[in-house]
Amino acid sequence: MRTPRMAVVGAGSWGTTFASLIARNVPVLLWARTSGLAEQITATHQNPEYLAGHPLNPELRATSSLPAAAEQADVIVMVVPTHAFREVLAGLAPHIRPWVPVMSLSKGFEEGTGKRMTELIEEELPGHPAGVLSGPTLAKEVLAGLAAAAVIAMPDLSVAQRLQSLVRTSLFRVYTATDVIGVEVGGAVKNVIAIAAGMADGLGTGDNTRALVISRGVAEMTRLGVAMGGDPATFAGLTGLGDTIATSISPLSRNHALGLQIAQGRTVEEVAQGSRMVMEGIRASRTACWLAEKLGVDAPIIREIDAVVNEGRTAQEAFRGLLHVRPESENEAG
Repeated sequence: MRTPRMAVVGAGSWGTTFASLIARNVPVLLWARTSGLAEQITATHQNPEYLAGHPLNPELRATSSLPAAAEQADVIVMVVPTHAFREVLAGLAPHIRPWVPVMSLSKGFEEGTGKRMTELIEEELPGHPAGVLSGPTLAKEVLAGLAAAAVIAMPDLSVAQRLQSLVRTSLFRVYTATDVIGVEVGGAVKNVIAIAAGMADGLGTGDNTRALVISRGVAEMTRLGVAMGGDPATFAGLTGLGDTIATSISPLSRNHALGLQIAQGRTVEEVAQGSRMVMEGIRASRTACWLAEKLGVDAPIIREIDAVVNEGRTAQEAFRGLLHVRPESENEAG
């Protein structure tokens, strides 16, 4: 049997890193929106827009043609921002061969509908196995060769296991799961918690407060994820607690950096305009707050972060509001 070919759709920092990593195992074609970036990646083995100074696998090739990427692929990996996810799927639809698995690496919800990325795959590409890969995977650390781990979740465990064999390396450990909902909710909500942790750091509240924010944030994530149909055990693993810790404490985390700068007096717009990177926690906080209200889930941290990033509330006001929440049983609301 020939070696499967993979298309990675999205040449941002994580998409490029993942494509470079997996090019050790299988032929990978990386799709970039612009021909200039695609040519630079192929010719120089660099992505100067998102990973300047970090050499890429010389076997990696890139294209700006979505049909070219889709037509050759036995596996499609989606790593585009959530606001563009459906549009890019629609562009793939006429060119992808039947039954090709489609795996999302994007962490967030569709704004306006609250749908997860695998739900969009099922709607735009019916008949294609849809799954997700998620975990604590800060791109520059993975690209530098530091050990990391992630989870592939597919409804069919055998499909997850086949994909696992394609994407794992000696230093990139990949586990399998069938809880697609839990893995996706964890990946989306951890960005909201990271903003809260960044705000706590920016306010100088200390490590005890940061631990409080992370642990109670994961409790909210779990309540919301379970209400949406996820397995509660998922949120104690790599794609819940693990990803939340990494994103909430690392200086490489764009969502943590956003919270930090908000606490120091900058507006969301100022921070976002000064970065090429998409900060998914901004959109995710609004959708997670809406989902929590819709499902009757108590989520005070998510609610306060939504008020800060989408309604202009200050970091100081948000923390004063959280301190007024009456603590109840640790395993229940509040």
